[in-house]
Amino acid sequence: MSAVLRLDTVTRVHGEGETAVQALRGVTFAAHAGELVAVMGPSGSGKSTLLTLAGGLDTPTTGSVRVEDQDLVELGARGRARLRRTSIGYVFQDFNLIPALTAVENVALPLELDGRSGRSARALAREALEEVGIPDLADRFPDHMSGGQQQRVAIARAVVGERRLVLADEPTGALDTETGEEILRLLRSRCDAGAAGVLVTHEARHAAWADRVVFLRDGVVVDETGTDRVESLVDAGADR
Repeated sequence: MSAVLRLDTVTRVHGEGETAVQALRGVTFAAHAGELVAVMGPSGSGKSTLLTLAGGLDTPTTGSVRVEDQDLVELGARGRARLRRTSIGYVFQDFNLIPALTAVENVALPLELDGRSGRSARALAREALEEVGIPDLADRFPDHMSGGQQQRVAIARAVVGERRLVLADEPTGALDTETGEEILRLLRSRCDAGAAGVLVTHEARHAAWADRVVFLRDGVVVDETGTDRVESLVDAGADR
């Protein structure tokens, strides 16, 4: 399997001097085509920082981040923005939908920015909305949706088109259990179809959908395991 995403000895320091905070400390990490990787760890462990670096929303202090063998720092801001429009889907905790655009317009936007015609982009956007179970909300604005519905729109935007890398930061946080399972099934199917996925989660039952789990603590990878171990922990919790 080829690595769609690779972080090599990545360090990220926020601030300077005595107030500097080291969010990641020499982290090496990869996600391969066809693989869903869950990232777990306590708050402040560096999970979201890893995801923002992987998505080209931030750059490392030291080390390299590569998506499909393209160094994100070398690409520059414009190149990273292009890659996010074409190859990287990102599900944010706070949705990041544009209030003045309808659901279908929000989902179609990255495709249109990349030069696809409005008609083609919206057709693909409607397919993605149907995939996440809300085709009837295509013409509704975010302010007229529940949190769970907005999250589905955000997920549709992340998977629309031919995304090679899907990054999800607690994507089921605003969803009920049944809907959350549907979304995880969608992420799983995208990876089974050849994409690489990275799922940040606090929930062992969500991590059990992944092929392997990476544990972060204080900005360092402290453990990595197959999901059979996570599933056993979930089963043990259910038995208690």
